[in-house]
Amino acid sequence: MWRGLWTLTARATHGLRRPCWRQASGTLGPGTGVTIFALSSGQGRCGVAVIRASGPASGPALRSLTAARDLPPARSARLRLLRDPCSGEPLDRALVLWFPGPQSFTGEDCAEFHVHGGPAVVSGVLQALSGVPGLRPAEAGEFTRRAFAHGKLSLTEVEGLADLIHAETEAQRRQALRQLDGELGRLCQDWAETLTRALAHVEAYIDFGEDDNLEEDVLERGGASQSVGAVDPASYSSDRPPSLLFLYLHAADIAVRGLEAALAAHLRDARRGQRLRSGAHVVVAGPPNAGKSSLVNLLSRKPVSIVSPEPGTTRDVLETPVDLAGFPALLSDTAGLREGVGPVEQEGVRRAWARLEQADLVLAVLDASDLGSPSSRNFLDTVVTPMGAQSPAGSGQRLLLVLNKLDLLPRQGLAPYPDLPPHLLLSCLSRQGLDGLLEALRQELAAVCGDPSAGPPLLTRARHRHHLQGCLEALGHYKEASDLALAAEALRVARGHLAHLTGGGGTEEVLNIIFRDFCVGK
Repeated sequence: MWRGLWTLTARATHGLRRPCWRQASGTLGPGTGVTIFALSSGQGRCGVAVIRASGPASGPALRSLTAARDLPPARSARLRLLRDPCSGEPLDRALVLWFPGPQSFTGEDCAEFHVHGGPAVVSGVLQALSGVPGLRPAEAGEFTRRAFAHGKLSLTEVEGLADLIHAETEAQRRQALRQLDGELGRLCQDWAETLTRALAHVEAYIDFGEDDNLEEDVLERGGASQSVGAVDPASYSSDRPPSLLFLYLHAADIAVRGLEAALAAHLRDARRGQRLRSGAHVVVAGPPNAGKSSLVNLLSRKPVSIVSPEPGTTRDVLETPVDLAGFPALLSDTAGLREGVGPVEQEGVRRAWARLEQADLVLAVLDASDLGSPSSRNFLDTVVTPMGAQSPAGSGQRLLLVLNKLDLLPRQGLAPYPDLPPHLLLSCLSRQGLDGLLEALRQELAAVCGDPSAGPPLLTRARHRHHLQGCLEALGHYKEASDLALAAEALRVARGHLAHLTGGGGTEEVLNIIFRDFCVGK
């Protein structure tokens, strides 16, 4: 029996292995004998440019350009004179590095040329490499794709690398680094191992339970639900104790229930990881002439919107990506909210209301020197009060009330208006109160996007949520299964979703979508 159980465990684990490279149409993958090369540093003039080659011909290419019989020591920089292998013309004096596979980024033999960053030097070295037999220019993301194919990176780590390359804020960088370090992948692997053990135990019961005549009453002892997920050792009497296989089945059920709770908790993250990756939607709203455009220009540090004392200057929604206190945000300036205006401005007001409904965070701006006006009181009643009544811990929109034009307040301040909700005082003109606003924005955006440095790894893409949701639904089918074979199939489906999340069994179309955002040379 134990030999059979071990076989089943090995058979279940086999399905989690990362698949081999599946060749896309018109694309040569690892193992085809083709070596790729590309400029891996930025374009334009620079002090040093890095040119990378990966594949079986990397060593010959390095020897060809340096006219050396032996390769340099592995992972050690050496200064060499580079020459064109065809004409013998000197190209540059550069640092060269040799990374024999599999101890390299791609898992293949790799060579790097650290040359001077002038366009003529880079062009000459690339031209020389193109003349070496077996080499071709790399496509976008091909180095990383080879690293994935050789098991150097999981698919979630590949996505973390892409996010790190595109990170524009401190919070995005921290989140991308955690994913590149494999935190999300390891968590999914732990979940997959839990399902593997559970599947092995269920299949062991199917294969060996009949030997002890236990198959026919395992569901009967499950209680009224008649499901596999309801098995309970306590239902056995002292004169007929449960078998060891039954106890394993019960342990599998407990593990699956714990996993179900963990998956549900991750799916209740209010999409914080996705917001952090793409940017939270921050909408600046208020009545005309409250200083909305001035605030947008102040936060974005550039003249995004026209500032004028004439009411209704902003007619459309103006958007700009900004870094707010280390968090990415899409900042939207909207038309002043008022009634009884012309058709063009009224369309702007309609768009402003529509954008308010989509906002993750609303910056409600009022003129601190004009709080008694009908437009200010109406904005407080229709926007600020209803949104402020929402639970801060909920998944609804968040709001910061900003009273602008602090420099115009009289000495008594806001004394005539004691019923104001919590607010911040600011002067866009003198920048008084800006530090307090930025700190409040940091706290609000941390609630919207989550803290990338603490807690469990966040789900950063819709693909992650899709597979976790599919895994959770399959576990629900496991709980409802009235047959052990159906329960085992549900566990296989659940485990398949986790394998797809980290890269196992992914279709070529999905891989193409993920790698297409990489630059050439990475």
